[in-house]
Amino acid sequence: MKIRAAQATTLVLFALVMGVFWGTWFSLSRTMSRLSADTFVAVGHEMIENLGGPMAVLLPLALLSALITLVLLWPGGRTAPFWWLLAGFLLLVAALVITLAVEVPIDNKIEAWTVATLPGDWRSIQSRWELWHTIRTFLSIAAVVAVTITTAVTARPAGRTTGQPQTAAA
Repeated sequence: MKIRAAQATTLVLFALVMGVFWGTWFSLSRTMSRLSADTFVAVGHEMIENLGGPMAVLLPLALLSALITLVLLWPGGRTAPFWWLLAGFLLLVAALVITLAVEVPIDNKIEAWTVATLPGDWRSIQSRWELWHTIRTFLSIAAVVAVTITTAVTARPAGRTTGQPQTAAA
């Protein structure tokens, strides 16, 4: 039961992280290149303010949950659920590396920009951010798929059959 609860928690946290990446990519990132300079700066500031703090907690929490679940799966041997979860964990670690190595440094620059101080190459900087955001978005989608698979392939606890409620022994 602990493993199932840990897997469910990990899946929800991974899905939340993916949702933030997917939502910003799907709704806004694909059209950022069409925004005027003043709109780009305003939207950039709002996104950084709204997402920076929550994601600084949510992403590490998702990875911690996956680590705990991996530890719980470890005594059962290196079975399919373990390997799928490890794959999901590593995919989300890759998304974190992109976030910290590429996206956050660019966000820090954008945060200091105003329309008056926008550098001449701001479009190329924005394009670099978009490229890496797309990569991390699809890494996070793959991570959720892997975590979903680990949940699906984990054996049910002994004594339970699918579709029948567990009953107490008389």
